[in-house]
Amino acid sequence: MKISAFCLLLIPLTVLLNGCRKSLEENQTKKIAVIISTLNNPWFVVLAESAVKEAEALGYNAKIFDSQNNTALEADHFENVIVSGYDAILFNPTDSDGSISNILNARAANIPVFCMDREVNAKGVATSQILSDSYSGCVALGKHFVKTLNKKGKYVEILGMGGDNNTWNRSNGFHSVVDQYPDLVMVAQQSGEFDRNKSMEVMESILQAQPQIDAVFCGNDPMAMGVYQALVAAGLQDKVKVFGFDGASEVIQSIYEGKIKATGMQYPEIMAKTAAVFADEYFNGRREFPEKMPVSVELVTADNVKFYLDNP
Repeated sequence: MKISAFCLLLIPLTVLLNGCRKSLEENQTKKIAVIISTLNNPWFVVLAESAVKEAEALGYNAKIFDSQNNTALEADHFENVIVSGYDAILFNPTDSDGSISNILNARAANIPVFCMDREVNAKGVATSQILSDSYSGCVALGKHFVKTLNKKGKYVEILGMGGDNNTWNRSNGFHSVVDQYPDLVMVAQQSGEFDRNKSMEVMESILQAQPQIDAVFCGNDPMAMGVYQALVAAGLQDKVKVFGFDGASEVIQSIYEGKIKATGMQYPEIMAKTAAVFADEYFNGRREFPEKMPVSVELVTADNVKFYLDNP
């Protein structure tokens, strides 16, 4: 049987097209962007790295973008992610209100966004929000605070960032308990911006005006460590009781050593893993997700700290 010259020309062309198709398929591995508010906090580093690890384990390419607590930089990241053809975003917002427009831009580009730990003040915008139950966690911390101070004393509260709902969920949960005891008096309340160095500076300033205090409640663990450093410098570390929130390994060790009194243990690995799994399910056709998924927070004190130590 004779083969025409035209058919002979088709053979290498078909091989070439098949090869291109195979190469294209290999390059179609979906990409997941992990946009984090700041990597200047070890807790958020764990959140980011856990998200990447789980996304890669599910077979996707993943990359971390650090917003450095800057909403403008966060907006740039979203723009780059959209233009670069990412397929999903695992997102830790910088601002509960300011981050909404970024999510809407991704949504307009048909890119699902799964919030981790921090929420935004809008329903039906993010595909889902996986959040620590900060309010309930700080209710438990408030009860332990009251018990530790025997229902009386002067205290200071160091708040987180004003634009982050976690700041107010934690503060409101704490005050829902503590404000019931009139002999517990808050003599100062200032923002440490969730930052260790900033909170140390703020605490140093407060101590100049309020040297006779009994305790400090901090909205996260880096601030608790910053406050503790200020107390050490003032020689007050054995007199003033410090309470944090996060469950950072450094604070867990400090509780074990008797330096910090308590913290709320969050689980960034669980939030990150859930967000990555949700993205995977979205790629596979799922479209209904919970608006908000709370993740429990556990109270860590001297009584149970051995259970949480990295190397007990």
